[in-house]
Amino acid sequence: MIGILCATPEEVAAVRARLDLAPAARTHGPTQVWTGRHGASDIVLGQAGIGKVNAAAAATLLLGVFGARILIFSGVAGGLDPELPVGSVLLADRLAIHDYGIIAGGEFTPTASGLIPVGAPRLTALSPVSAGVAEILASLARTLRDRIDAPVRLGGIVTADYFLNCGPTRETLRRDFGADAIDMESGAVSQVAEAWGAPLYVIRTVSDLAGEESHLTYPQMAGMAARNSALAVVELLAILADSGTPTTA
Repeated sequence: MIGILCATPEEVAAVRARLDLAPAARTHGPTQVWTGRHGASDIVLGQAGIGKVNAAAAATLLLGVFGARILIFSGVAGGLDPELPVGSVLLADRLAIHDYGIIAGGEFTPTASGLIPVGAPRLTALSPVSAGVAEILASLARTLRDRIDAPVRLGGIVTADYFLNCGPTRETLRRDFGADAIDMESGAVSQVAEAWGAPLYVIRTVSDLAGEESHLTYPQMAGMAARNSALAVVELLAILADSGTPTTA
C-alpha cells in the first residue's frame, strides 16, 4: 500500500485526476481519504489539511490504519532560492522542521524536532533522506526533465507552521539552512515516517517566491503548481513499481 498525502483541496484534486480512486471520500477525524489502485499498486490518498499537526495526524492514519508502507507528499511550496522560478519541481533530498527549539534571553534557537530543546545543539542543517530514497528521487528527476516544462531538481525543504511572506526571513532561512523551499507539512511527515520505518518521497512545486508578494502570487499559481506535483507522483509510482518495491497491502 502506498500512502499519498496532500494538504489542500487543490492539491488533492490534481492527484485524484490522475489516479483511479473511489469517487467518495471517507472521513477519519480531520482527514479525508480515498482508496483505489494505480497499475498494480494499492493506493490511499489523504487530504491532511494545512500545518504540521494535521500532516502528522494524517501520516499516522495512513500508516497505522491503512497499512501504508511508503508515503508520498505532493503539493506546493514557497521558494527560498531566488534561482528557482515559480513552477519548478523540487524533490526533497533534505528535510527539517525549523520552528522547534528553545527561547532564552529573548532569542529563539532552533533544535532538531523531537529532542528536549534544553541543552540540544542548534539546528544548522537539514537532515538528508536515505540513500535508497535519494536514488529513486534522482531517477524521478531524470524522467521529469523530459516531461515537465519547468526546472526539476533535488533540494532541501524546511518546514514551519507559518506562511512565509517576508523577504528578509526568506534570505535568512536560505543562508542558515541552505534550504531551497519552505512548506508547512513535510518535516512533520518525515518525523512520523522515520518513526514507522517507512520511506517518504516529498514532491513540491514552487507556487511563489516566499517574500512580500507571495500572498499575491500563491493564489494565481497554486493550481499549476499542484498539477506539476501530481504529474510527478504518477511518474514516481511507475518508478517504484519498476524498482520492485512492494506496493500492495
